[in-house]
Amino acid sequence: MNKRKIIKLMAIVSGISGFTILLSSVWPIIEYQLTDARAYTTLLSPLALEKDEIRKDKNADLTKASNWFPTSPQNKKFNDSKVSFYTISIPKLRIENAVVAIGGEDLSKSLVQYPGTALPGNNGNAVIFGHSALPIFYNPKNYMAIFSTLPTLKEGDDIFINYDSVSYEFKVEELFEIYPTDIQILEQNSTDSFLTLVTCVPPGDPRNPKRLIVRARVVT
Repeated sequence: MNKRKIIKLMAIVSGISGFTILLSSVWPIIEYQLTDARAYTTLLSPLALEKDEIRKDKNADLTKASNWFPTSPQNKKFNDSKVSFYTISIPKLRIENAVVAIGGEDLSKSLVQYPGTALPGNNGNAVIFGHSALPIFYNPKNYMAIFSTLPTLKEGDDIFINYDSVSYEFKVEELFEIYPTDIQILEQNSTDSFLTLVTCVPPGDPRNPKRLIVRARVVT
């Protein structure tokens, strides 16, 4: 094989490899919009983002929990706890004893319970934030990708919390999408003990234009 043919072959191989890498990055985002996102459309918040809010959200450092819902006032009412950390397990996602920091900020080191939301087991709504990445990079031990497969949860799936040596079991009740300006999911409902998991969607989309909400209720 002469030199020209070798160069041509290498160019073809390089082109195919580049296309494959690009497709593996873009396709999961497209697939999410065609499949999972359709299931949540009816529950999508009607609140639209203003142009300046869209720009602010796109440029925000989403490793900081306070940037996820920047318009929300942080209520300290429910944060009267001597416990700083607890754990969460989600068997379907292979998440086992992941650390949740109460009122934490750095989502690259742990999951974070949003300040001012109820403590697990108490009446109210405990809201937990976690990062997502492209599903192919999913790693239940890596907090930068731990919630990548959160959209695969279904009604009835189990979530377990171990808070202050007490175990609680929650069942998923619903999944829906919202915009970062819709802070209603942070509201407290004192009729029961609720758990809300939050991540950016579509997983792997650098714009992260929406938030996926997984709402669960305590059963034991």
